[in-house]
Amino acid sequence: MKPVFVFCSLAGFSSLTALSHEKPNIIFVLCDDMGWGDLACYGQQYINTPNIDRLASQGMQFMQAYSGSPVSAPSRASLMTGQHTGHCEIRGNKEYWSFKNTIKYGNNTDFALVGQHPLDPNHVVLPEIMKDHGYATGQFGKWAGGYEGSASTPDKRGVDEFYGPICQFQAHAYYPNFLNKFSRAEGDTATTRQLLEENIAHDFYGNDYFNRPQYSADLIHQHALEWLDKQTSEQPFYGLFTYTLPHAELVQPEDSILIAYKKKFREDKSFGGSEGSWYHAINNVHAEFAGMITRLDTYVGEIMEKLEEKGLSNNTILIFSSDNGPHEEGGADPTFFNRDGVLRGLKRSCHEGGIRVPFIVRWPDYVPAGVKNNHPIAFWDIMPTFCQIVGENDYVSKYQKSETDYFDGISFLPTLIGDDANQKFHEYLYWEFNETDQIAVRKKNWKLIVKKGTCELYDLDTDIHEDNNVADQYPDKVAEMVAIIKEAHTPNENFSVTLPE
Repeated sequence: MKPVFVFCSLAGFSSLTALSHEKPNIIFVLCDDMGWGDLACYGQQYINTPNIDRLASQGMQFMQAYSGSPVSAPSRASLMTGQHTGHCEIRGNKEYWSFKNTIKYGNNTDFALVGQHPLDPNHVVLPEIMKDHGYATGQFGKWAGGYEGSASTPDKRGVDEFYGPICQFQAHAYYPNFLNKFSRAEGDTATTRQLLEENIAHDFYGNDYFNRPQYSADLIHQHALEWLDKQTSEQPFYGLFTYTLPHAELVQPEDSILIAYKKKFREDKSFGGSEGSWYHAINNVHAEFAGMITRLDTYVGEIMEKLEEKGLSNNTILIFSSDNGPHEEGGADPTFFNRDGVLRGLKRSCHEGGIRVPFIVRWPDYVPAGVKNNHPIAFWDIMPTFCQIVGENDYVSKYQKSETDYFDGISFLPTLIGDDANQKFHEYLYWEFNETDQIAVRKKNWKLIVKKGTCELYDLDTDIHEDNNVADQYPDKVAEMVAIIKEAHTPNENFSVTLPE
């Protein structure tokens, strides 16, 4: 029996209430540093992504979807918490590790403590909400929501099964010394390290690194598929597959995917490595990067096949997106692939190219197929959307701990099911990022970017590439947007930005 929805009025707002007892499953595939223009269905011409393109043809493709931040940890925190970065505890990639505290794995030295600044343990996160509504929960890939031993690790935040790097810094390497693991079903009481014994038999630095056989992206995907294979129609499930591809070092197994791209890009470029970093020297930069995206596309195809095989496809919402715009670390060459498409800016920028991301949703029988939708959404809208899908229409009242425990999202479920008349809109969208000292506000067609306290204003209707700063021509509009910043920003001692005067 499929879920049935009916519109009803709740405190003056339209909401959807699930009438059947069966709740849809949700699989969210969140990749790493994939730009808005990296997929063929968004205009990419050099890279093959047949499975993700097929997913788009079977569902809804959002053309104005925004990440939570222009970098990883705060973007994922926004997804988890339903907060924008003016309210969220995590607003940058603040990391916890020290060169003074290390462990030896064979001949390889690694950090004794790893991870990012933790999610606020007093603010609810998505896996906790899904568990409250009877879902089995799994996350496979980067956590980036708290360092090892902190108050916010997967075992403490509603995740039943986890496999991947708890630390996004560790995820820079695709042949690491260890990954992290937690399984409630296996009786684990905490997230622990799982050594990759075949990897540590080879040195981390130098050419011997490329003799390591345990490729983390493949291992994470295998665990995700194994978890998915254990799911049944008896209990709804929520899986967040936070794959690391195509982030960081450009390296992967020498298989048919990579060999095909090496033939395609015969005149390629090389990267000499970064001294003291985990980015190794490589040849065939373009082939490696394109191969990583096609490898990710293969993963998505295998997820779709597994859902079909188990008869779960029709009652599973499958979502694909990226955590922020394209990167240029490890020798990546976004200019060659025109990775920002028609958009300006890369990762770490609050211009459109740094925060506008691919976002595709397939839900057979409910989401119309082959639709390109221009409704603006952001990562902090995901929590209220999932809550509405599972029938939790008053989630703020249920989970809010105080008046300053903010929830910033608006459900876009009406848009998904084609009921545009009942879709509410944001008054504004807001981002701040301390590492480049930038703030951005979007209100309808207007986009204000503040760089180290200086305001720039763009009209996205006529200037999607943000080339023409019209701040001097519209001082009243600038003042209006600055007032929004002062409303949306709350101070955070760990992540400071320069507010405009």
